[in-house]
Amino acid sequence: MEPSEPDALDELGLRLKAYEGRAAAVAGVGKDPVNEPMIRHWCEAMGDTNPAYEGPNAVAPPTMLQAWTMGGLSGHTGRSDAFDELFGLLDDAGYTSVVATDCEQEYVRPLRPGDDITFDAVIESVSERKTTKLGTGHFVTTRMDVRAGGELAGTHRFRILKYAPTRRKPKERKPKEPKELAEPRSRRPRPVVNRDNAGFWEGVERHRLLIQRCTGCRELRFPWLPGCNGCGCLEWDTVEASGEGTVYSYVVMHHPPFPAFTESDHAADAEGAYAAGPHAAGPYAVGLIELAEGVRIVSNVIGVPYDKVRIGMPVRLQFKRYDEELVLPVFRVGETDGGGS
Repeated sequence: MEPSEPDALDELGLRLKAYEGRAAAVAGVGKDPVNEPMIRHWCEAMGDTNPAYEGPNAVAPPTMLQAWTMGGLSGHTGRSDAFDELFGLLDDAGYTSVVATDCEQEYVRPLRPGDDITFDAVIESVSERKTTKLGTGHFVTTRMDVRAGGELAGTHRFRILKYAPTRRKPKERKPKEPKELAEPRSRRPRPVVNRDNAGFWEGVERHRLLIQRCTGCRELRFPWLPGCNGCGCLEWDTVEASGEGTVYSYVVMHHPPFPAFTESDHAADAEGAYAAGPHAAGPYAVGLIELAEGVRIVSNVIGVPYDKVRIGMPVRLQFKRYDEELVLPVFRVGETDGGGS
């Protein structure tokens, strides 16, 4: 169904607004009590070594608040009819796509192993019709109150956009000139540079991989952050990485093919790789590299075919220039002097 016409939208907007304040979930129960294994797995995945999260007086990381309420693949049974009705109205009006936009959390008390979790959720707000680059639709915000032993532990606000995707006119395809056939079709995505990580990217441009070091507790950290997770100190300096590392973990990207990666360097110089030619679209290996200094960085593994990458494989830092603006650190299997190409 097509999204509603303007006159119908006024009526639809009133119907949607009527759901504000109605329950989205009632008397929900966490699948598991707060427990040490989940805390440990979370901390390992996030690289969070705060000592408050282990030992006999451990608390759970506050940002795990939503984790204790999630239903897993089997889901939860406590979702209200009002929530399903609201989404049904949006679907029937043509807003069939959904994307999560943001969340907000408030922490009232720490959660500790053994706490039994219950929760209720309310449809806090439904916006007027909004037009975004994705399309036109309505933002729906729910608020979940999370309790431990009946006592409020925190709140979790979650906002999604239910929308009808913008229809884009197909671009007219022009015959390619010989020069266009020889060049990549688009540039690599640019890294997001802000005041917290600008020093890292300035180092990369100078072919230096810089690791932050807390001047309070001397702990090394990566990626760059405004403060130390361990002691809270806001002062830091840097240490230049030696460039030595090993593959801690990796994934192989098969799909979707992306134009900027079709003329790939990831294993183009390895025997047997990219038999289809230098413009073949992947696959390529993305590795979690553990540096000799102890921190880890996500980058590409090059120098061998993607299916030859292995955990524990030694790699060496190399800086590769992709265009006149972009230099990225990659990790090559085998010897390299660390220079760029």
